Amino acid sequence: MSGTRTDPTASGAPDAASTADRIDTSRPHPARMYDWFLGGKDNYPVDEELGRRLLGLQPEIKQFARHNRWFMQRAVRHLADTGIRQFLDIGSGIPTEPNLHQIAQSTAPDARVVYVDNDPIVLAHSGALLRGTPQGVTRYIDADVREPDRLLQLASATIDFTRPVALSLVALTHFLPDRDAVHDLVRRYVDELAPGSHLVLSQATGDFDPEAVAQGVAAYAARGATFAPRTHAEVSGFFDGLDLLDPGVVPLGDWRPEPRTDTSPVGTGPVPIYAGVARKP
Repeated sequence: MSGTRTDPTASGAPDAASTADRIDTSRPHPARMYDWFLGGKDNYPVDEELGRRLLGLQPEIKQFARHNRWFMQRAVRHLADTGIRQFLDIGSGIPTEPNLHQIAQSTAPDARVVYVDNDPIVLAHSGALLRGTPQGVTRYIDADVREPDRLLQLASATIDFTRPVALSLVALTHFLPDRDAVHDLVRRYVDELAPGSHLVLSQATGDFDPEAVAQGVAAYAARGATFAPRTHAEVSGFFDGLDLLDPGVVPLGDWRPEPRTDTSPVGTGPVPIYAGVARKP
């Protein structure tokens, strides 16, 4: 496997010139909405419209998005510090600074990072995801999490699944309805991982403000989109058979918080997103 940066088309992505034909601006898309919540410009009026609707229901939602990014950064930094050198980030979204590969490769310049998403807007920006260290590898795959066989086959061109991997499913599973047998789907990926691998996952919940979250689910549904909050027990189920790292499955602001200058207040309650990191024995 080469240590140089790689054209995304070599990893299953279509020609970037064709992405405009694939962009659906009639319905909001999670990657573009997340971009809007984080203050980005790579979104459409349909994404902003739903984002503002959700902001009216939960005024702290932009802070939730920022805390989700900080959780990812803390988890990746911890895993790189403990020796993980391969990262598979499914549902990577539109690049933000610093992104997962920048965190991992700042600690381990030889880290290999594969980003996966199926939104044409993400593909259009995939060049930013490929600017990694000369010693490591960063690659983008255009694939759907619901097609694990294809995704894993493409990822295997870069990831050695006989060695430990950090599988990142950050803010992804709540966009997958139960009809997709989400727990079985996550298990399919975990089963592919070698012992010593880790699962990094965050998932929205209605446990703390059921009424506001139910209204959010309805707002998504009215615009043809899916949002599936899950209880603490349901989120914990994603980690069945794995060894949870302390402090377990907790609101993501409580997962090994660090003193930082850019912390945003989130009101009086916890961030309504559970997070956890677990090791495969």
